Amino acid sequence: MKFASLFLFFLLIILQTDFGQNDENPGKQRKKCNRRLKKISSPMHRSSRQLRIQQIMMVTPAAKLPMDNLDYSAEKFESFLSFLGVESRYNVLPGKKGHCLVNGMTMYNKAVWSPELCTTCLCSNGRVLCDKTMCHPQRCPKTITPEGECCPVCSDTEQRETTNLLHTQRPPPRVEMDQALRKEELQFEESNEEIKENEDRKKKIPGTGDGEKLTTERQSREGAEQRLAEEGRQTHHHGSTARQEEEENEEEDYKDEYETIRDIFRIPPRLPVPAPPRSMPPLPSGCSLSYRTISCNSVNLTQIPPLTAPEVTSLELPGNSIISIPDEAFNGLPNLERLDLSKNNITSSGIGPNALKLLKKLMYLNMDGNNLAEIPSELPSTLEELKINENNLRAIDEETLSDLNQLVTLELEGNNLSETNVNPLAFKPLKSLSYLRLGRNKFRIIPQGLPTSLEELYLENNQIEEITEICFNHTRNINVIVLCYNKIEENRIAPLAWINQENLESIDLSYNKLYQVPSYLPKSLLHLVLLGNKIERIPGYVFGHMQPGLEYLYLSFNKLSDDGVDRVSFYGVYHSLRELFLDYNDLKSIPPGVQEMKALHFLRLNNNKIRNILPEQICSTEEDDDSTLEYLHLENNYIKTGEISPYAFSCIRSYSSIILKPQNIN
Repeated sequence: MKFASLFLFFLLIILQTDFGQNDENPGKQRKKCNRRLKKISSPMHRSSRQLRIQQIMMVTPAAKLPMDNLDYSAEKFESFLSFLGVESRYNVLPGKKGHCLVNGMTMYNKAVWSPELCTTCLCSNGRVLCDKTMCHPQRCPKTITPEGECCPVCSDTEQRETTNLLHTQRPPPRVEMDQALRKEELQFEESNEEIKENEDRKKKIPGTGDGEKLTTERQSREGAEQRLAEEGRQTHHHGSTARQEEEENEEEDYKDEYETIRDIFRIPPRLPVPAPPRSMPPLPSGCSLSYRTISCNSVNLTQIPPLTAPEVTSLELPGNSIISIPDEAFNGLPNLERLDLSKNNITSSGIGPNALKLLKKLMYLNMDGNNLAEIPSELPSTLEELKINENNLRAIDEETLSDLNQLVTLELEGNNLSETNVNPLAFKPLKSLSYLRLGRNKFRIIPQGLPTSLEELYLENNQIEEITEICFNHTRNINVIVLCYNKIEENRIAPLAWINQENLESIDLSYNKLYQVPSYLPKSLLHLVLLGNKIERIPGYVFGHMQPGLEYLYLSFNKLSDDGVDRVSFYGVYHSLRELFLDYNDLKSIPPGVQEMKALHFLRLNNNKIRNILPEQICSTEEDDDSTLEYLHLENNYIKTGEISPYAFSCIRSYSSIILKPQNIN
């Protein structure tokens, strides 16, 4: 017995030991797996992966993503797609942050416009969002789409039938109810008469005894029946009266409800008699009317046609041969809000003194491409946008724009304006002006007296040579300045010209006479465009004073060399710069400091003289996971792709965005 007990005890100990060993096996397996993973991710194993990347890039400049070690879940796949975005093409500048550039025009943030019929677009923080007009389905079998409208409507026949149906619905007539009650009473009387006739026939049947007794009983029964009939008639009469009163009350309630509905929806009790149409002269040949807009585009008009249409709010007459605007030209269009007279032959002497003054609701006036020598006088004070580009304007005096205190946009490009014929107080009355275009004129300095409300100033293609300290003293809200294609040198920009501006975010100084990046740039600057100058040097710490820091720097088509760029040249932009364009210069190596730019998305170094790419000139192997670089252009250099280090591009997310070919032949 003791021997058996000891045997069982030892057996239990052995079994416990086996189970314990089995429980420890999963942990050991996990440790082995982890060690294997660490081994795979070690530098020795990574080198083979980098060599494969190098081979892929050498084959084609737009190689596909490698298919090994990828998680094919939906979320990861979407993230890979996000790497294949649209590359920057210099068109992000200049422009106010949040505005949209549409067909060469700047649309303000939250602006809404219709580029074509049935399409509405919105500028939302720099993005253009467009939607097609959604139409409600029509229940009528036959629909038509009126000219100039987006959605179908019921045809005139269907509308008339629906209207007739509404007006023919009336409360039930009183006569029909009276006839129904009268019919019930007649049926009841006929049934009583039949009963009486049957009783009379029974009285005349022979062989019946006790004639008198029967007669008495019959008389008493007949009397009872007559009393019952009388009571029934009275009850029926009272019931009919009650029912009649109830019907009358319902009828009155129905009438009240009908009157209320008719008042709410303004439904007349009868069809209105249509008013005779107004006598309007027919539109000239080639013109059209569409939703309050008369369009006569390029139809060879020599004068403004006589029109009488108070409901019209927009008149388009571009591309004709109109030479004058008489005083009575728009008498029949008192509600005009938009007027387009561009590309005609209108002269200043041909505009009557009261031709435009009487348009009390006019907000938009376009007179581009005419022969005006001066801005028309007596413009309506309601104007918000005025365009007189490509004319022969030679002067703007103090009183020309005096009444336009609601004007937001003024475009006077392509004229003969200069500081000698524009009065310094000419723009002072424009209290609401925020967008001013004076490009392609003859200014040698920044115009004086700019309004305090100004946000965007365009002065490209002039002859400006310097920027003085007083140019922008009163424009504290200015956000965009475009000065490309002028004659500005960096030593002709005053130190206090714009350094203290708090809202100035974009400056375009392309195609001037700059030999180095200008100092004393605005503290708030985000976008700097310096294309096509003769820049040989980026001074040290030139961007160091900017807050929050420069985001876009375009230095393409200059003369930068390795001697003109050092590590402190980009001091101040390491944590802010998103795009750096250095293509078409004389660089022989990757500029120092690129690998320290933690926010850089796009780097262009094509069309230089670069021969070698060292391992850590673009990517830092210790911080590959934190890199934001997505696009790299290195084509048209002297790089031997077979000698590129396997770690040179390890930080770039998408291999297909690395452009290495073609390269120049030695």
